[in-house]
Amino acid sequence: MDMSVSRTLFSQRANQLTSSAIREILKITERPEVISFAGGLPSPEGFPIPELRAAFDRVLSTQGATALQYGRTEGYTPLREWVAQDLSRPGLDIDTEEVLIVSGSQQALDMLGKLFIDQGSPVLVEAPSYLGALQSFSQFQPQYRAVPTDERGLVPEALDDDLARDARFIYVLPNFQNPTGLTLDRARRQALVERCAHLGLPIIEDDPYGELRYAGEPQPGLLELGRPVGATVIRLGTFSKVLAPGMRLGYVVAPRHIISKLVQIKQATDLHTATVTQMAVYEAVRGGFLREHLPKVRELYRRQCGYMLDALQEYFPSDAHWTRPEGGMFIWVRLRESIDTTQLLQAAIQRNVAFVPGAPFYAVDAPVNTLRLSFVTVPEDRIRAGVRTLGELIGPAPARG
Repeated sequence: MDMSVSRTLFSQRANQLTSSAIREILKITERPEVISFAGGLPSPEGFPIPELRAAFDRVLSTQGATALQYGRTEGYTPLREWVAQDLSRPGLDIDTEEVLIVSGSQQALDMLGKLFIDQGSPVLVEAPSYLGALQSFSQFQPQYRAVPTDERGLVPEALDDDLARDARFIYVLPNFQNPTGLTLDRARRQALVERCAHLGLPIIEDDPYGELRYAGEPQPGLLELGRPVGATVIRLGTFSKVLAPGMRLGYVVAPRHIISKLVQIKQATDLHTATVTQMAVYEAVRGGFLREHLPKVRELYRRQCGYMLDALQEYFPSDAHWTRPEGGMFIWVRLRESIDTTQLLQAAIQRNVAFVPGAPFYAVDAPVNTLRLSFVTVPEDRIRAGVRTLGELIGPAPARG
């Protein structure tokens, strides 16, 4: 069957789908000779394999029949209770009924798109924003509006009445944002939740990297700051970055009326997230294991980030600018305006180096001179070699005068 015939069989939504730019690049990086700064993959060195094996063994040997049976759509109750307790703070009491377990936070993004977006619905996103969220929301054909950012991240003052008019939600990543690595400071967080409360604008707070801080001071979450001022904050979290992404386990924390609708959407999607996985993760974390495990992961990522920052300082031209993340997995680079990083990528691949051009991370008005570098899975010598190659391809800053 040729493509023209097959397109007539598909829905309009299916025909509009495109492949992720990152996933297409990752096909190239499977070659062992390629130094890849492209994929946002957690380091396998941080996977607690013995502990997870033991957790699965305990669950299957003591509760096997329950673990292998259908479960509640809302999720395994002890794990939901653990999430609620872990996120509760003085002045912020999370109830178990406000927690929904999902099959990775990417599923949560899809479900929230189904919940909020009609064709043409205005949706506010950072500029740039997480590519996976843009890809998920785009299925529902929103009208994207970009909220301006600067070297400190999203600018709350830019969120005026005209920009927010009729918007269904604003989607933000306040901690070590993907792709920029930037973190919103407390003042901007407070200004954002107060502005959204005034506008009646729901906030989707996506926080996959919040536990991976290795510099600077921890910041309160938008959920924590938002509830006292009446903001509607929907928080997404995941076990992918603190345990392992292959578990495909995440969660949504939101007001009950939103969770209730998401439960109905999930029932039509996959009934429930894998019971055995939920029970094993609860078995692994319930005794405080993450308090012992996460410092090792943070130190690993801090060291890797340092290697890349040092290499950028040594090999990139003086007119290049990059972020210095306090956590997470990414560094964002802005080159001179005459450089198109999509073309740069083609030249880099010829030299066995890969990265992600910045344009796909923009919902509208994408500049062509930015790129994202991920550092966590590449050894120090290959980081230096790869950054040196990119520096040679970019070339020195033009002489002034």
